[in-house]
Amino acid sequence: MNDLPSFRSEPETDRLTLCALVLIGYLFAAGPASGQADLAGATTKLTLQVATAMLGERCRRVEAPNPASFASVSLHRTFHDDFDTHPLLDERWAPYYAGGAAWPEARYWGGEGSDFRRKTSYNGEQQIYVDPRYGGRETKPLGLDPFKVKDGVLSIVASRTPPALKTVLFNNEYISGILTTQSRFAQKYGYFEMRAKVPVGTGVWPAFWMLADDGGWPPEVDIMEGRGQRPGDIVMTTHWRIPETQRVERCGFDFIVPDAPTAFHDYGVLWQPDRITYFIDRQPVSEIKVPVGFHEPMYMIVNLAMGSKTLEGVGFVDGESPNIVAFEIDRISAYQIDER
Repeated sequence: MNDLPSFRSEPETDRLTLCALVLIGYLFAAGPASGQADLAGATTKLTLQVATAMLGERCRRVEAPNPASFASVSLHRTFHDDFDTHPLLDERWAPYYAGGAAWPEARYWGGEGSDFRRKTSYNGEQQIYVDPRYGGRETKPLGLDPFKVKDGVLSIVASRTPPALKTVLFNNEYISGILTTQSRFAQKYGYFEMRAKVPVGTGVWPAFWMLADDGGWPPEVDIMEGRGQRPGDIVMTTHWRIPETQRVERCGFDFIVPDAPTAFHDYGVLWQPDRITYFIDRQPVSEIKVPVGFHEPMYMIVNLAMGSKTLEGVGFVDGESPNIVAFEIDRISAYQIDER
C-alpha cells in the first residue's frame, strides 16, 4: 500500500492563502488554571450563537456583530471524554490512523512495515506515534506510552526517541501520540469541541481536526492547529476539493490567544447543512459556506506532531526543540443539532 495521504498538507497548487492574523485574546476570558474547574463544559445540552447573514464563497471572520443578527442553535451531547481514565482502556479511541476495518491488526505493530499509519511522511513530520502495544521493528511491544492522565487531564507527551530505540523506531527523532475515533465514532453535522492548552516550541505541532469516516480526503476540518514557533497563534482551516478540476482548496484564519500555552480554552466547530462556524471559548470567530464534498460523517483526531514542512511557523526539530513537550487536554466532546 502507498504511504498515508497528506491529510494536513497545503498543496502547492492551492491559490488561497490563510487569511490575516486577528488579535482575539482580549475578547475571551482566560481559562481556569485547572481543567476540572470547567464544570459548565460537561453539560449534556448546549446552545450556541451563529450568524444568520448570507455567505459568499470565501470564508470570513465573524466580527463583533449586532446581537439581532445572530440565531441560537440548540444541541445535545453525543460523545464525551473528560479523561478521568487512560484513553485506551475502552474502544473509544485508536492510537493510530485507523484505516479500513478489514486491515489486519499486525499491520499496525511488529514487522518491517509497522510505521504504516503512524506518521504523515509528506508533511515532513519527525515523530512516530506509539502506544504500549507498538513494537516498531521488533515483534514484541515496546511498552511506550505517550498518554498520561492526571487530575482529569490527558497529556499527549512527545519526547526525543531513546538512542537505543532509534533504529527500532525507523530513525524518527521523536515518539509521540495520536488518538482517532475513525470507525468508532463519526457524525454528520453538529458541534465538535476540545478544551486544551496549546504547547509551543520549535517543531511543535499540536492539532485537533476531522476527516470523513469513509477514508476520503478532503474534506478536512482543522479545528485547531498550533504554530509551535509562534506562541498563542491558533489556526482554523477548511479544506475541500473542486470536482471538475480535482484541485484542493483551503480557506481559514489565524487567531491570537495570548495565554493559549498556559490556560485552558475551548476550540470548536459547528457544522450545519449550510455553513461551518469556528469557535473559541464558544464565541464564533469565523465561518464559511459548506464547500462541495462534505457529504459523509466525520471523525475526530487529536495529535501532537513534531516537525512540519507544510505549516509555516512550526519548523523542523533542532537542538532548541524541547526534549519533552505535553499537549494537555481536559476534554473532547461532540454534540448533535436538536431537531426542530
